[in-house]
Amino acid sequence: MWKYLVRLILRNRLGNLIIILLVTLFMGWQATRVQMSYELARMLPETDSTSIAYEEFKDLFGQDGSVMFVGLQDERIYNLEEFNNWYDLSWEIRQIDGVEEVLSIGKIYTLKKNDSTEMLDFLPVIPEKPQNQEELDSLKAVILSLPFYDGLLYNNENNVTMIMVTLDKAKLNTKSRVQLISDIKVLIEEFGEKYEQEMHYSGLPYIRTITSKKIQDELYFFIFLTLIIASSILFLFFRSFKAVFFTMLIVGITVIWVLGTISLFHYKITLLTGILPPLLVVIVVENCIFLLNKYHDEYRIHGNKVKALSRVVIRIGSANLLTNATTAVGFAAFIVTGNRMLTEFGVIASINILVAYILSLFLIPIFFSYLPPPKGKHTKHLDKSLVAKIIKQVVLIVQSRRRIIYILTIIFLIAGIYGISRLRTTGNIVDDISRKDRLYKDLIFFEKHFKGVMPLEISIDSKTSNGIFANKGKTLYKIKRLQRLIMRDSVFSKYLSRPLSLVDGISFLYQAHKGGNPKFYVLPPPTRLADLNQYTRGMDSTDKHPFRSFIDSTNSIARVSIQMANIGTNEISMITDRLRPEIDNIFPPEDYNVLLTGTSVVFLKGSSYLVKNLLTSLLLALLVISMLMALLFTSARMIIISLIPNLIPQLMTAALMGYLDIPIKPSTILIFSIALGISVDNAIHFLSRYRLQLKLNNWEIKASVLAALKETGYSMIYSSVVLFFGFGIFILSSFGGTEALGYLISFTLLIALLSNLFLLPSLLLSLDKYITTRSFREPLLEIFDEEDDIDLDELVIEEPNTRGSA
Repeated sequence: MWKYLVRLILRNRLGNLIIILLVTLFMGWQATRVQMSYELARMLPETDSTSIAYEEFKDLFGQDGSVMFVGLQDERIYNLEEFNNWYDLSWEIRQIDGVEEVLSIGKIYTLKKNDSTEMLDFLPVIPEKPQNQEELDSLKAVILSLPFYDGLLYNNENNVTMIMVTLDKAKLNTKSRVQLISDIKVLIEEFGEKYEQEMHYSGLPYIRTITSKKIQDELYFFIFLTLIIASSILFLFFRSFKAVFFTMLIVGITVIWVLGTISLFHYKITLLTGILPPLLVVIVVENCIFLLNKYHDEYRIHGNKVKALSRVVIRIGSANLLTNATTAVGFAAFIVTGNRMLTEFGVIASINILVAYILSLFLIPIFFSYLPPPKGKHTKHLDKSLVAKIIKQVVLIVQSRRRIIYILTIIFLIAGIYGISRLRTTGNIVDDISRKDRLYKDLIFFEKHFKGVMPLEISIDSKTSNGIFANKGKTLYKIKRLQRLIMRDSVFSKYLSRPLSLVDGISFLYQAHKGGNPKFYVLPPPTRLADLNQYTRGMDSTDKHPFRSFIDSTNSIARVSIQMANIGTNEISMITDRLRPEIDNIFPPEDYNVLLTGTSVVFLKGSSYLVKNLLTSLLLALLVISMLMALLFTSARMIIISLIPNLIPQLMTAALMGYLDIPIKPSTILIFSIALGISVDNAIHFLSRYRLQLKLNNWEIKASVLAALKETGYSMIYSSVVLFFGFGIFILSSFGGTEALGYLISFTLLIALLSNLFLLPSLLLSLDKYITTRSFREPLLEIFDEEDDIDLDELVIEEPNTRGSA
């Protein structure tokens, strides 16, 4: 097969280039149509019961994460000039297209009953700007006399106030949200600069928008940085501008194909697919390093360029096929997780890894067939470089210091097992934001003064029409009891804000009914409740009714809304587990159907679901990689030997996470499948050359091991250095998950390089003939045999003007 592939590549150089160019142009056109994702990542499959309950809740009450929060801590806010500017700011924000409502102390409402319409009227507390400080002081007293807003719009103890901006849900999942948030920020920052105040921003719409913008910015930054690092390392190794230029050309083509593929599949760029272009840069460079090293090595031996290029395709093509297949499997394992974002990531990554293999396999021989043969300075790195000296030392250590290698391996394994025992599983809703980022610092600001901004919802279904108001408002008093419990419990009050429900709305109404006296901000007794019941009718006739967001149109389902701090899954689980028996005690399950839902609960269930499925995908990746390696090494013993040096790095990475207190969560556990698929590449290249050397050395194991180590050591070190720095750049990411991917995978690959350079050859030498069985000698996938070389007289390379035999 490989002989025919050589002829296909080298006989039809121009035709291949034209086809690749046309496809690249098409992919480039597709890439111009790729879009950013502005949707909240769905962690659970649509069929999951928690997901279904959350979707039903949103259908009933609207999306729970559509409010942007703007915070300010300023003791001068009630000074006339500043307050009037705050008033103007609130109304200017309201005029922005895409803003549905604005609530602030400058745009605040009081509730009044309207006996003529038998409805509730929301009237502005401040119909127009106050003209003097005395008038403002009077309005301040009115604002502070409305307990409904205490802890919701302001924290009077710390001179903190905020603006709540409700955004158009139709715009939240589109590109227009970026401009919407930008327009709001421009107005707010002008206010902050004028009064020299730091403005704070949060809320899921804001966090999602800023995150999407950061993903887009980092996509371009990491592509550029990866190209710079990879090209610099290539030149350092090969001392050839041609090797760098044509490798980078293949990289550019691959990046275009990646973006085009995302568009072809109608996917969008997410936090995960956003790292694929720079990641594919690294993988393409790794492929090219193996191909170029083999080309230089072959040409140095016999001086025949065409023969060298043909052997590059045959000898490295088969090994690279397997290494790229194992890498693709590491990513494809995410397809079975059931998570849409991970599935898209796995599909695009696995397809384009194989595409990168094909492009490099075709284009490196084609490009270099047009170029002059390499000069002596280009192959000098194979003899006199620092890497050559390193390999010489590695060979000496493997020959004479294997006991030390095994002792060190055992010590690291013991330390690794202890490190793994320190691992913990947790994750936060806003988990990928760097602790140094302003976004995270603003989040802490709102947690400190308002207990957080993450939605937790309680849906209370009375199971009967008008059941919320039936039996003299029995359910309302149960809701009040639940709210009081949450506010007084030491655990709940630590993480949860003041609950908001229909009870607060009715208390607000009762206060208005009693002339605005704050002491009447209470749920009225049943005798008085009946008098107010008339004002809650007619909700199905208008979505603007003030109670519409608290109760459904049939008055059978009510909600209790709570804001939660950005706490971990363990804390969320503790809260829900502690809250559930209290809910069941207040609302007997035989009479009520009470659900805990909202973004917080969905995240808790989604994190557990993903961790479980990512572990399954890791085991699946390990199984499939073992099956792929069985094609090359049909000996079960050899497969086990080849996997040992590549499972140790996984163990050491998990141990590092334990020592550094990095928890197991969706953004860190996916690292293991990726690292396994990539780190096994060195073992495949080494063992494939080892088996070929066995044939050349009459099955002399020691000579074959050392010859294979000397031959593949260069490529193993070169490619690992590129991979190490290529993944290492992700440490610069502002996202915690991407940052962890950078240093954890880099660490894994470093350990894998050392393991494959020292431990794997040592095991082969120590176990000797025990593992070199007949099945190893007769594989399903054959690496090209030296004695069965291609007939160069039959290979005709197409020239630009004339055809000649090479």
